[in-house]
Amino acid sequence: MRIAQFEDSDGPCVGVELKGQWINYSRALPLYFLLERGTVVHSPATVMELLSGGRFDVAEIRRVLAFAGSSSMQRQLVVKERADLRAPIQRPGKIIALGLNYALHAKEGKMQVPKEPIIFAKASSSVIGPGETVRIPRGLGRMDHEVELAVVVGKVATRVKRKDAYRYIAGYCICNDVTARDVQSKDIEQRHPWFRSKSFDTFTPLGPWIVTSDELRLPLHLDLECRVNGTVRQKANTRDLVFSVPEVIEFVTRYITLEPGDIVSTGTPEGIGPIRHGDVVSCRIRGIGELENPVKYR
Repeated sequence: MRIAQFEDSDGPCVGVELKGQWINYSRALPLYFLLERGTVVHSPATVMELLSGGRFDVAEIRRVLAFAGSSSMQRQLVVKERADLRAPIQRPGKIIALGLNYALHAKEGKMQVPKEPIIFAKASSSVIGPGETVRIPRGLGRMDHEVELAVVVGKVATRVKRKDAYRYIAGYCICNDVTARDVQSKDIEQRHPWFRSKSFDTFTPLGPWIVTSDELRLPLHLDLECRVNGTVRQKANTRDLVFSVPEVIEFVTRYITLEPGDIVSTGTPEGIGPIRHGDVVSCRIRGIGELENPVKYR
């Protein structure tokens, strides 16, 4: 099941795919409860509201879609054609990312493969959606693309055991962990955190939507790649992760409570490279989709 965030002239709405069409779930949910159950429920305008309100429930969503698909109102419930697709979570509470979580990426950076997960944060204000522009500053040196599988947290997770990790995952999307590489290298040399090099405005393209966790077979062996202007730069499979998704969730929640809508980005494979003004970056993960963003100077 694909769940997306849209915005049109009427404002934001949640979209859920049904037979090739996007259903306006923000309208369908309260209609279902009113007409089928005679009760009034809040209409979630965003995916974040759906998660934080405890309504990101695959079984309930399927019931609402069955109602929408069988009713005479289906045409009225379709997301407007001119609606813009946004990042599925536009302002996550936290973005936790993994460093050097593919062995070959560690080697290309002349670094050791870590013995335990390396985690760092990205500012939530750096998030943009599909089609939005990555704005790179002038005069700060090399800027790189980094395709990654991103985990969307579905419920509060504290000290989770790896065997239970998947129960806390709402779904998955794609993250492009854009990095100011020269700034990062300078900060590492000075033993400073990586935070600023990862957190410039527009440096976290996220999307294009969330694929619910029930849709992807376990363990997660997903092909991922990054293309710049049609040329493949990165190509790998998530089976090559040094630390698997359950291991990462266990490690992170040992120290940090994860909450609904938080993002855990699982690291990038080898093949990182520079992006420049005029480029178009396409990040793809099999079973999820494609996240494409143009690059321009600020």
